[in-house]
Amino acid sequence: MATNVDEAPDVPPTPSSPKELCNALYASCASQFKADVVFHQEDIWPLKIIPNDNLSELLVCINRLMQDGLLKLHNAGGSRAGWKVVSRENAKKYQNLTIEEALVYSYVESSGREGIWTRTIRSRTNLHQTTMNRCLKILESKILIKPIQSAKFPKRKIYILAHLQPSDDVTGGAFYTDGSLDEEFVHQLCIWVERYVLGRSWYHPPAKALPKKKGKSKLSAEEADELRVQEFRVARRERAAVMIPMPAGYTGYPTLSEITKAVNESGLSEVVMKEAEMRQLMEILCWDNRLIKVMGGKGFKAVRLGDGRDSNKVQNGLTEAPCGRCPVFDLCEESGPVNARTCTYFQDWLA
Repeated sequence: MATNVDEAPDVPPTPSSPKELCNALYASCASQFKADVVFHQEDIWPLKIIPNDNLSELLVCINRLMQDGLLKLHNAGGSRAGWKVVSRENAKKYQNLTIEEALVYSYVESSGREGIWTRTIRSRTNLHQTTMNRCLKILESKILIKPIQSAKFPKRKIYILAHLQPSDDVTGGAFYTDGSLDEEFVHQLCIWVERYVLGRSWYHPPAKALPKKKGKSKLSAEEADELRVQEFRVARRERAAVMIPMPAGYTGYPTLSEITKAVNESGLSEVVMKEAEMRQLMEILCWDNRLIKVMGGKGFKAVRLGDGRDSNKVQNGLTEAPCGRCPVFDLCEESGPVNARTCTYFQDWLA
């Protein structure tokens, strides 16, 4: 009885040479397993590439692919061996390397974005210090690896693949440059954030135009700088004097996400700031008593302080509380018709 062609099993054609068999096995593994997936011998048989599931032919193909750098041996500490697929582009990097250089490169590659310490490389490879240093120098000259500076361990020499960017845990995040805290950047960012929050924390009436100075038509550079400083101080002091508190129940105080978005849109930072990094900055400003948390900790409000020579002057904080503008302040007393315990103004203010 003839067999129906449509019901015949889909069997891939058998390669005619060992090279074709290796290429077919690599192509099938590359399509079935991702680069970071470890596969084993029992995962290869269902691919139906090795004729008659011949173990000897499978081992020959595996060893040849490993020699060409297309497969990488992976052993998780047990007796069960596995492999990972390596792209042909990455395999070319191994083909021009010596055994020692390929060994060092494999450990740097496995470290990912965290990088690996040179002492760790030496302990894992058991290479001599001179040999390891030579391998690192050659790999660096071929632009395969690069040294990075760690914020946690600034004295350690750590290497990472040349095309990768180190993680924030290694570099310290946006506040660090070459492993060192960028104090000037943090200072300027704090000033910008404080001014941004200040603009949404108080009502500022339009500033009056400063009168024009009568005198010489031309000023020296020193006189111009001094005049500019004096005008700035006067304008800032007058602006601070007319900062009016927002009404009770005001919810326009900026939140962490709004501040982070404003910083990224300002172009002040070359890198995109994350909310976790901005939260650290906001905590610093709160500890310095430059900002306070409002709206149940979701918003931030700028603290009104003195300016310049008047910084030691005590400000009247009573005007911010309802008591300072209460129309029945004279009737307020303990157990009286108006008291702090039953005050509706306080309930609205603290809401």
